Amino acid sequence: MDSPLHDRTVVVTGAARGVGAALARECARRGARLALLGHEQPRLEALAASLRTPALALAVDVTDLPGLHAAAGEVRARLGRPSVVVANAGIAAAGPFADTDPAIWRRVIDVNLTGSAHTARAFLPDLVETAGYYLQIASLASLGAVPMMSAYCASKAGVEAFAHALRAEVAGHGVAVGIAYLNWTDTDMIRDGDRHTALHELRLRLPGPARRVADTEPAAARLARAVERRRTAVYVPAWLRLVQATRAALPPVVLRASRRALSGPEARAGLRASGPLGAGGRADGAAVRPEP
Repeated sequence: MDSPLHDRTVVVTGAARGVGAALARECARRGARLALLGHEQPRLEALAASLRTPALALAVDVTDLPGLHAAAGEVRARLGRPSVVVANAGIAAAGPFADTDPAIWRRVIDVNLTGSAHTARAFLPDLVETAGYYLQIASLASLGAVPMMSAYCASKAGVEAFAHALRAEVAGHGVAVGIAYLNWTDTDMIRDGDRHTALHELRLRLPGPARRVADTEPAAARLARAVERRRTAVYVPAWLRLVQATRAALPPVVLRASRRALSGPEARAGLRASGPLGAGGRADGAAVRPEP
């Protein structure tokens, strides 16, 4: 494939599963070398082995800045300086704010927001050298918050603001910064969240397109095209661009949907803290707080 990514090094965090793994495969099809960062070393190694391009699997926690600096050095030595860095690693926890374990709430912020900033800090010297591209994976939650996901929404609003600030700082060095806004995408995190009655009902009460769950592979293909074109913003699906233009109108819509979805006896019975969602969230918890 004739692609600007051919023979370039691309770093993807949270690459063991979901959107990160799918995006890594898309970039590999375009001839990129892949640095796959995440917690689950066996999954990362299996993904690296499946790619028909040089690939490096590195187990690292994005909240560990020295570990990220070490990973950046290894990527540089074995694959060459990265031209693209995708800050995709993220976790979520569901439940009422008052009932959520403060340590879990803080961990979501640390992984999603601080981890993204650490990723940028570790790889920014390489992106300056290559006049590269940094893509921050954000969310519909960056545009409008929903109940039962307070830490996730706060973190995704934070990464949007961080990316805007970083873009202005590094533009003079030839580095481009993009933000990817994703709606519900078919990952194990979303599937796990849908098993909670209140979250499922809330999603179903959102306006038509906003309640749909998108397939991961087409979403990854759209992201890969945005990386090739160094987009400032990419919306997955494309109609999310309309939400960006009308984001001030979202809070009343969410409030009305929430009152209906969370007020019934069945919904109230389901209002409980979930802990980290999905296999990726559980892997993060096991890596940070190993079971005896």
